Amino acid sequence: MSESKVTDLSVATVEAELPAPVVFGDWIMRTREFVVVRITLDSGIEGWAFTLSRDGAVAEHIRKTLRNIYVGTLTKDVESTFRVAQRRSLASHSAGVGLRALSLADLALWDARSKEAGQSISKFLKGNRSPMPATAIIGYPPATMGPEEVFDQVQDLYSQGWRRFKAPVGINNQATAERLKAARKAAPDAWIGCDAAWIFNDVAGAMELLNMLDGVDLGWFEDIFPPGNAQVVAELRSSTKIPIAMGDEQGGIYYPEALIAKSAVDVIRIDLTCMGGITGGRRIVDECLKAGVSFAAHMFAHVHSQVFGAWGFTNVPIEWGVPWTGVDPYADSLEQPKIRVDGLMEPLSEKPGFGDLVNFEWIKTQKCVDPDKILFRV
Repeated sequence: MSESKVTDLSVATVEAELPAPVVFGDWIMRTREFVVVRITLDSGIEGWAFTLSRDGAVAEHIRKTLRNIYVGTLTKDVESTFRVAQRRSLASHSAGVGLRALSLADLALWDARSKEAGQSISKFLKGNRSPMPATAIIGYPPATMGPEEVFDQVQDLYSQGWRRFKAPVGINNQATAERLKAARKAAPDAWIGCDAAWIFNDVAGAMELLNMLDGVDLGWFEDIFPPGNAQVVAELRSSTKIPIAMGDEQGGIYYPEALIAKSAVDVIRIDLTCMGGITGGRRIVDECLKAGVSFAAHMFAHVHSQVFGAWGFTNVPIEWGVPWTGVDPYADSLEQPKIRVDGLMEPLSEKPGFGDLVNFEWIKTQKCVDPDKILFRV
């Protein structure tokens, strides 16, 4: 194994424009801010990673804390470097913004390592590349897209081969129910899920919506309550036969232990870009396997399809936003999936590392904060 060294860890943010505000109750997004990380090796090879900042000071944390830890380390020590970084500041790196920053550094270093070996991340992890289920995140913008538009969107995607669809909640329960029923009408035999975007506060409020969904046959109800209370999630699960999925953006301390211990969920959600990268995220997978609980990936298909596929979990559904609707404009600028008639996505193009994770031309059109000038190439 090569003993190249990390010579630089730099970070920038991209404030991506949305076609319309995304509204989930009191949560209003007019733009989506992404954090982009670059690790440079003494060989000149660059490793990249990106994720949503969720308005946290992720970039500042990387510059202040992680840069000093990662620079000078050997690429072959990626796992020990992660653990050293985590334990030097457990209060920051066990959850939240700090763990999100650490996750990006880990992914960028894995990207650099596999590029150094001249292999895709899948091959570098000693795995295979197989077709995987793909989910289209539909119904954006949720505050303005009505049931007729949802019907047309799903019908069009279904004709292209998509067989899994997930819609966020609308402006109220009635709107949500109408949108989901429209999706079911457009795709009678498809899997359809609902993302509640953490808008509910109690079981009664959540059940009010679920009781309005006769005929939808919901595949799962996701992220119902704000993170932090496994008991209320367990109470909801005991009140409905609809599968419960939780965990987007959570991770860290007691995740997924609390949800598993309370028998609160049918599906644990995993996002390697904020839950520990490849090094730290594998622990979550192993806890799910030990407990016999299913798991699924959250967005960021360019990472999750390749890593989960390489780990052998080729039945994990991979999520894709409908391009340029506001789900994930950063990923929209990258390679898009090829969907087969059976709803599976073909493996992404096999390139070194994760492939191309930066579209420099698209980034030029967005508002950026890039003091290290990593996003603009002459």
